Amino acid sequence: MSISPSPALSRTDEGSVPVEGFRNVAIIAHVDHGKTTLVDALLGQAGAMSAHHKPDESDAADGHATRVMDSMDQERERGITILAKNTAVRWPLSAEHGGGKAGEVKLNIVDTPGHADFGGEVERALTMVDGVLLLVDSSEGPLPQTRFVLRKALELDLPAVVVVNKVDRPDARVSEVVSEVEELFLDLEAEMHHLEFPIVYTNAKAGTASLDPTTQEANLEPLVRTLVDHLPPPSHDPDAPLRAWVTNLDSNPFVGRLALCRVVSGTIKKNQPVAWCKADGTIVSARTGSVFVTENHERVEVDSAGPGELVAVSGIENINLGETIADPDDPRPLPVITVDEPSLSMTIGINTSPMAGKEGSKLTARLVKNRLDTELLGNVSLRVLPTEAPNAWEVQARGELQLAVLIEAMRREGFELTVGKPQVLIKEIDGVRQEPFERLTVDVPEEFSGTVTQLLSERRGRMNEVSHGDSGWVRQEWIVPARGLIGFRTKFLTETRGTGVLNHVFEGYEKWAGKIRSRGTGSIVADRRGPTTMNAIVAIQERSALIVPPGVEVYEGMVVGENSRPDDMDVNICKEKKQTNMRASGSDNTEKVTPPMPMGLDRALEFIATDECVEVTPESIRLRKVELDPNIRARAAKKAKADA
Repeated sequence: MSISPSPALSRTDEGSVPVEGFRNVAIIAHVDHGKTTLVDALLGQAGAMSAHHKPDESDAADGHATRVMDSMDQERERGITILAKNTAVRWPLSAEHGGGKAGEVKLNIVDTPGHADFGGEVERALTMVDGVLLLVDSSEGPLPQTRFVLRKALELDLPAVVVVNKVDRPDARVSEVVSEVEELFLDLEAEMHHLEFPIVYTNAKAGTASLDPTTQEANLEPLVRTLVDHLPPPSHDPDAPLRAWVTNLDSNPFVGRLALCRVVSGTIKKNQPVAWCKADGTIVSARTGSVFVTENHERVEVDSAGPGELVAVSGIENINLGETIADPDDPRPLPVITVDEPSLSMTIGINTSPMAGKEGSKLTARLVKNRLDTELLGNVSLRVLPTEAPNAWEVQARGELQLAVLIEAMRREGFELTVGKPQVLIKEIDGVRQEPFERLTVDVPEEFSGTVTQLLSERRGRMNEVSHGDSGWVRQEWIVPARGLIGFRTKFLTETRGTGVLNHVFEGYEKWAGKIRSRGTGSIVADRRGPTTMNAIVAIQERSALIVPPGVEVYEGMVVGENSRPDDMDVNICKEKKQTNMRASGSDNTEKVTPPMPMGLDRALEFIATDECVEVTPESIRLRKVELDPNIRARAAKKAKADA
């Protein structure tokens, strides 16, 4: 399912009145095209950070703050936006240029994720705004997530301003990128009024913009004027009662849960009696607590907020996403927010390994289930379902990265978990077995083009388009089964020697593509518990790639390396060197130990086979077999071979 356009947000209703001095804008783009950097520049030029900013190691060389909107630790570490967040910029503009009575315009800006796995955040954010700023890299052009976010914006009939960013790049191809954006609008069957979009050329890092691709002005004034001139202000029916649409949830240590709302009509006040329209259709009485609006990147408490404003409301403790705060005398519920269904699932449960309970503080099934339920409150694209085991749950999401971010967050909170291999969700549509497919774009040097073609063909991919650039690079566009991309990134980077770039986004469900060969190598499995030794590692590393160093505690059934052959191999990695009383010259030779393969959480989820899982603790990432007993594993493998 996708978000249905809300009649409350329509700008063409009879009797609607525009709210001058406001613009609600979402910045949408592919990952790493400069959305957060552009917001930083707007905040800096509006004087939003001069008084309260504390110096940080992420600040730019000239001292101004960078990535202000990336509030999560993982966002700063990964260099991506994970949660959609809003800020506000007040820009001086006269009334004749779109400013309000105060001679300024307030831009409520929603910074959205650029990665396909967090598409649910983008869909939710689009319900808060009246227009979008579509950001495109001047060299890379439109990529898969660009297509996804633009399609969602067009479905909601949101007008767009196109911004070509990073025009200072030496490999910029501005005119070609503009043509590609126009082709993308046509390919998505945009209406005629959507095709008349203005184009602004920016260098977000330098904080400059221009309507001319060959020059840059001193600041972002051309961009702000274009947004105000071409995007409509929020509108409302002056005779309609209070309606505030809950588009996100947050919490505050002083006032509890906060409902982040868009005020569609009427005025919301603090300590006001309201009707709480729940998702199940029931309507109950409630009372608001404090009301906050965003000024710059901080929340400021106010007495009231009018239509078009984005507010945070406390006082309604159990309110959920998509519900409505309405007038108690005339409650009119708004549609409940729904987003595209997840396409990937993974089993998450308590840690059941022999080393459970040594590193974490949150170990029980009750705590894990409560944490997953809490995640559901604000994450509209996640699903949690029970499994046959009472201490494990099936978590469905958009992609591996979304699940990895959730697991990493739980790990940092002190949880110990057992995580299964990601699996795609299969559907039966009209009696036909169907699976999710992804639209994949790869950029590689020409010398690796054939290798990548072979890799994706083996994964049942079909090539849609190929183009050759002037700099010796090739761009290929594929439609590939989602299960073919599980574990593909590591292989892709290895074959292209780290030079290749790949991006993908959900395309849709198609007929089952057939069997796809999974990992072509087996695992090296420890056959006993104990510390790894140098002597054993030197003997094993000749025929395998290990993932553990000497001196690490292992247990029976723990995966310690990758076998060069397809079969698994049980080894004694704890074997010590025999000690004798005899000494002779040259008998003790110096042995070299190959450094182990780094195995972070993201790579571990890609690496594991179907009969393996990942043990996640606050201090360690371990790979293990689902069934630790080697005899039971051998019988199961023999039975599977006989059935095949």
